[in-house]
Amino acid sequence: MIDHIELGKLGEEIAVEYLSNKSYKIIERNWRFGKLEIDIIAIDKDTLVFVEVKTRSADYWVEPELSLTKKQQGFIIRAANAYIDTHSYDMEARFDIFSVVVHPEGREVKHIDDAFYPYAK
Repeated sequence: MIDHIELGKLGEEIAVEYLSNKSYKIIERNWRFGKLEIDIIAIDKDTLVFVEVKTRSADYWVEPELSLTKKQQGFIIRAANAYIDTHSYDMEARFDIFSVVVHPEGREVKHIDDAFYPYAK
């Protein structure tokens, strides 16, 4: 049985390969701002994409993408704003979720564009 850290790394590797094959340009992986982290930052045509990767084993009962809470979304949004500010990007941005379920017989992947939006508090 693979441990959760290895499982997370595997999910990110799968996501990077998938996105690269879809012509995304991967510009950052595991980018940190203090204690906040963004799994993958990429460019898709003229859009800056912040990707949260959720990976689970087949024995989980909830789909990975459903486990992202509003609080976690807020952390990702704050980190994305910091990234944009520190790197002076002037382009549209979006937030995607990449969901991976690892089965003994294979993998199930789901890429969700515009999975969530920044919200006002």
